Amino acid sequence: MGRRRYLDWARGLAVLIMIQAHVLDSWTRVDARGSWQYAWAMIVAGFGAPMFLFLAGVSVALSAGSKHRRTGEWDAAASAVMKRGAWIFFLAFLFRLQAWALGWGAPRTLLKVDILNVMGPSIVAAGALWGSFRIPRRRLAAFAAVAAAISMVTPIVRVTRVLDGLPDVLEAYVRPLGGLSTFCFFPWSGFVFAGAVVGLLLDDTRSPDRESRVHWWFAIGGAALAAAAYAASLLPSPYAHSEFWGSSPAFFALRVGILTLLLPCAYMWECAIVRQSWSPMEQLGRSSLFIYWIHVEMVYGLLSIRIHKTLSHPQAWAAYFAFVVLMLLCSIGKDRVVRWWNNRRRPTPYLIESRTF
Repeated sequence: MGRRRYLDWARGLAVLIMIQAHVLDSWTRVDARGSWQYAWAMIVAGFGAPMFLFLAGVSVALSAGSKHRRTGEWDAAASAVMKRGAWIFFLAFLFRLQAWALGWGAPRTLLKVDILNVMGPSIVAAGALWGSFRIPRRRLAAFAAVAAAISMVTPIVRVTRVLDGLPDVLEAYVRPLGGLSTFCFFPWSGFVFAGAVVGLLLDDTRSPDRESRVHWWFAIGGAALAAAAYAASLLPSPYAHSEFWGSSPAFFALRVGILTLLLPCAYMWECAIVRQSWSPMEQLGRSSLFIYWIHVEMVYGLLSIRIHKTLSHPQAWAAYFAFVVLMLLCSIGKDRVVRWWNNRRRPTPYLIESRTF
C-alpha cells in the first residue's frame, strides 16, 4: 500500500489545532476570553491532544504489522514498537529539561507530566498488547476492550481515596494533579488503544478498493459512535462523581467517534484534492514532533513574553496564522538541513568510479 499520506494530513491538522490552543491561550488578553468565539476555539483546541494520541495508536498497528510482514517475527515487530515508545518517553524528559533550562523554572517542573510522558508508555503498552495476540480478531477485541475499560474506570480513578497515598510524582501520571499534570493515563492513554483498533483494520487492507470501503465503514461507525455518545451524555450518569468535559466515558467515546470520522475525511481530501502534489498539511504532519518541540518555548517562553496575554481575539488569530507560516517554513528548512547532512556523507560519483577501478 505504501505510505498513507492522508495520515500525515490528519496529523498536520492536529498540529494546526495544537498551535491554535497554545497561541490563543498564551497571547489572548484575559478580558477577551469571554466571547462565544473564544469558547468554541477552546472546544476545538481540546481535540489536538486526543488526535495525536489516536494517530499514534493507528501508527502502532501499522508499524507492527509492516515489521511483521518484513521479518515474519512477532516478537521483533512488537519490540520495535515498544522501543519507539520508550524513545518518546525519554524525549519527554529531555523536553522538560530544555523547558526548565530556558525558562529558569522551579526544579519541580522537571517532573511535570505532559503529552509525551503519556504517549510513550502508552505506545509501549500497546506494542506489548499487539505482540501478545496472534489471532487478528482477538487482538482487535483486546485493544477495543482496553480502550473501553480505561474510559469506564476514569471517573472512579479521579475520586478514589486509594491513590491518595501515592507520591505526587506517580499520582500525576494516574490522574490530574495541580502543578504537575494536565495529561495522565486515565483517560488519555485510551486514545492510543482506540487508535490501534482503527490501525488494525487499516493494516488488514491490501488494495486501494478495499481501503476505500474500510473508510466508508469508518465514516458510518464514527458518526454512529459520536451520536450514541452524545445521546448517552444526556442521560443520568451512573457515576457518583463524573465531569462530562473531563472524566466522562461519554465524552471519551464522542471524541473517538469524531476522530474516527476524521480519517475518511482526510482520505477523501487526499484522493480528490492533494493526490500526488505537495501539501503543506502533510509537511506539518511529517514534522509534528519537531514543531511540538520548538513551538512551545516560542509561544510560552521568553521569546514572546512581550505579547503574553496582550492581544485581542482578532489579533491573536492573526498572530496564529503568521505563526503557522513560520512553523511551516521551519519544517521545510529542517528537512533541507537533514537532506544536506545525509547527502554530504555519501561518496561523489567520481569517488565511486575511482574505487571501482
